[in-house]
Amino acid sequence: MVQIRENLTGEYWAFVPDPLPPPLDLEISTVNRLSSAERALGELNGIGQMLPNPYLLIGPFLRREAVSSSRIEGTATNFEQLLLFEAVPANQSSTSDTQEVVNYVRALEYGLEQIESSPVSLELLCQVHERLLDSVRGEETHPGEFRTVQNRIGRLNQSFADSRYVPPPVAGMHPALAAFEEFIQAADDIPFLIKFALAHYQFEAIHPFEDGNGRVGRLMISLLLCEHRYLFQPLLYLSSFFEKNREEYMTLLLRVSQHGDWKAWIDFFLEGVAEQSLDAVARSQRLLALRQEYRERMQSGRSSPLAMQLVDELFARPAVTTPQARQYLGVTPVSAQRAIERLGSAGILREVTGRRRNRVYMAPEIFAILEAD
Repeated sequence: MVQIRENLTGEYWAFVPDPLPPPLDLEISTVNRLSSAERALGELNGIGQMLPNPYLLIGPFLRREAVSSSRIEGTATNFEQLLLFEAVPANQSSTSDTQEVVNYVRALEYGLEQIESSPVSLELLCQVHERLLDSVRGEETHPGEFRTVQNRIGRLNQSFADSRYVPPPVAGMHPALAAFEEFIQAADDIPFLIKFALAHYQFEAIHPFEDGNGRVGRLMISLLLCEHRYLFQPLLYLSSFFEKNREEYMTLLLRVSQHGDWKAWIDFFLEGVAEQSLDAVARSQRLLALRQEYRERMQSGRSSPLAMQLVDELFARPAVTTPQARQYLGVTPVSAQRAIERLGSAGILREVTGRRRNRVYMAPEIFAILEAD
């Protein structure tokens, strides 16, 4: 803890986390949770390697993560609103909430692309942050730059002294960040899931940006898993678990800072990995079974190859317009519309706007699997 005295904010205490790793003596209950989480993650990896198209499920799973992570921070956009906005952005009322979720998608896609050639680093997290806060709430807080002022976690008009948590002052933040980067890039014998649990806490404790720390910290988990090839395809996202257990998530992070309670946080994190891995396995299996059912349905109806091709595109993004179908298939607008109509006749697509122009078609059965709690 560091005591701060300032003319404007008065006297308060700020927390400077010790460098990672902390002393760890894993109890048998934690080792068992770790084993369960690794086993579930291995099962998900098996699904990822079986995909006929590696991008078949990445898009929808990534968008589920964007919605859940953003909702933890108070946005109100749901999965359907995100899909509709992405389908026809020029004709949607661009709410700040929806744009925030779209930005999360773009930031995560960018990060996943970058780790193909370079490790997760402070520079990459700044680049991700810049994309996350582009033209949305918080854009005045210097996107892509580490903070130069003291920040805090608490109610809007609360004093620093009364805030729930006050991160390190700027002078203590920079050495903490340097040690953090060294830790996440170091080769060590810490079990990788426990290492990522430690890293997520540490990033949240340092709180290096004026805004957007939680979203970057959760996004970072996915990047670390994929960078080190613990996941061959980015299909595991923890924000749904954190959102469902939001109060416990926030409380356990704070308990590490206040009481050094690493065990409770690590156990919670491992529970999330196991639960979300198995959830992703179940959704993937249902989606792959539905894809096979659609292909058989289209083949029995002697549908065109274009309609069959469009079916796979719907699993990657289950809302489509005629211009998008034209782009996906590389055909004329008439041919694209005909493929959509064939999928509509087969019960795979339905129009959801009720408009005569700028119509959007959604695959309700795919959507239901992705949206189900």
